[in-house]
Amino acid sequence: MKNLAVLGLAALLALAGCSSTPDSAEPAGPPEPGTLRVLAGSELADLQPVLDAAEKATGVKVKLTFTGTLEGTQSLANGSLDGHYDAVWFSSNRYPAGIPDAAKRLGNQVKIMSSPVVLGLARSAAQRLGWDSRPVSWGEIAAAAGKKEFSYGMTDPSASNSGFSALVGVASALAHSGTAVDAQQIAAVTPQLTQFFSAQAMSAGSSGWLSDAYQRRATGQDPGQKVDGLINYESVLLSMNAAGKLPEPMKLIYPSDGVVTADYPLTLLTSAGDDARGAHQRLTDYLRTPDAQRRIMDTTQRRPVVPGVAPGPQFVPRDLVELPFPATQQAVDALLSAYFNKIRRPSRTLYLLDTSGSMEGDRIEALRSALVGLTGADNSLVGRYRQFRSREEVTMLPFNTGPQAPRTFTVPEQGPEAELAKIKAFAEGLQAGGGTAIYDSLQRAYQVMEPLAAKDPDRFTSIVLMTDGENENGGNLSSFRSTFGALPAAMRQVPVFTVLFGEGSGDELTQVATMTGGKVFDARNTQLSSVFQEIRGYQ
Repeated sequence: MKNLAVLGLAALLALAGCSSTPDSAEPAGPPEPGTLRVLAGSELADLQPVLDAAEKATGVKVKLTFTGTLEGTQSLANGSLDGHYDAVWFSSNRYPAGIPDAAKRLGNQVKIMSSPVVLGLARSAAQRLGWDSRPVSWGEIAAAAGKKEFSYGMTDPSASNSGFSALVGVASALAHSGTAVDAQQIAAVTPQLTQFFSAQAMSAGSSGWLSDAYQRRATGQDPGQKVDGLINYESVLLSMNAAGKLPEPMKLIYPSDGVVTADYPLTLLTSAGDDARGAHQRLTDYLRTPDAQRRIMDTTQRRPVVPGVAPGPQFVPRDLVELPFPATQQAVDALLSAYFNKIRRPSRTLYLLDTSGSMEGDRIEALRSALVGLTGADNSLVGRYRQFRSREEVTMLPFNTGPQAPRTFTVPEQGPEAELAKIKAFAEGLQAGGGTAIYDSLQRAYQVMEPLAAKDPDRFTSIVLMTDGENENGGNLSSFRSTFGALPAAMRQVPVFTVLFGEGSGDELTQVATMTGGKVFDARNTQLSSVFQEIRGYQ
């Protein structure tokens, strides 16, 4: 794939995005005595009750700003956090530590808790496979996946740490080397990895959305294909069981040959002032007390890291084999490149693009730029991982007063440049004019997708609907709801990821996303290109 030579750097970074964020973190405000300004992974929002207790005990107020690790590490490396933040709190520092410009800004690091990435299966599926009462290796899991004996969901490894940890874990275990995998070993285990990922039926850009989608599908709240389980943080899977909202609890499978664990170091920045240093010390000392460690266990289902604090009964087994992390940029690059371009099931996406008269000017230019960026023109750290990939099928369907003529592109595995250039030329040629027929065009999108999916069903299939206004022409939401119910079952399982832009109706776009099992992305206060990049984690 184009630009693979530069992906090694990005590979070390693009590993835990959870929400739409700017390319650089927003300033957190001026320093305040007794306040620690922390740029954190959004999954840590569940720590707020613990941090409230910490403030009462220590006087340290934690001001959290959430980001993805990719964007956060990029901000760390370019120096934009200096003076605006005092600390970072990601799932792991393995990634920024591999980038010299980011690593030099990491100061005192204190591990607060941990959570391994494991496989959770519905209890009946685990019993069917015989995995509910005996140890299972990654190799056995991969073999069963290759036979389609079970299905699962996993986050995109370029967008989420849980997905990347799973990819590292299964590759390291299958290599049987006892050391971190290198490019040659990755090539050797690619056939087994292909088996393993053939059973992946859901992709997502964040662990939280993935678990919510699994629950909605399991309970029939959305029409998406039900899956047997998830690869996710142990803490997420335990929390899902504890919530009691699943039709049946999940059995957590801890592969006997090892896992990759997030250790959540609360890390002071070297640019932090003396007051922040003192606050960091008081806070981390408190969070590692026995009472705080137990509160973290009870609140977030993450494991304690302080000797002498016994893990709760939910953490079985307690002693896990830790698999080695790739030691070089080249190995990380080889692993992610193989995953996207050879191993995982390819994607099929239809982009339903509003080109009505209200898009004239800056808006149509933003749309052109966002699409062109996905062809490889965006060489930013984020953009390199979000471009169209080998084997991917992309359909462009512009609409205004009605749906226009669709055009489908398939990116070849070898020599993709010519096809990417065609997509770029198509995007650059988009023109604004006419009205806005959202629902007639969405109905047409499903009609276009149906024969494509019938011809080649083994793809991650989705629709991206971008509009900057309310429906003005043709059928309305009610009429689309009726036609959607009449679609073939396979088509009702195609999610619509809606992009709220300009004056688009947030209520209606939310209803469309909910009805189809998709997700709403808000581009009203964020660059459209950033939102299109974020959606890539779900395709």
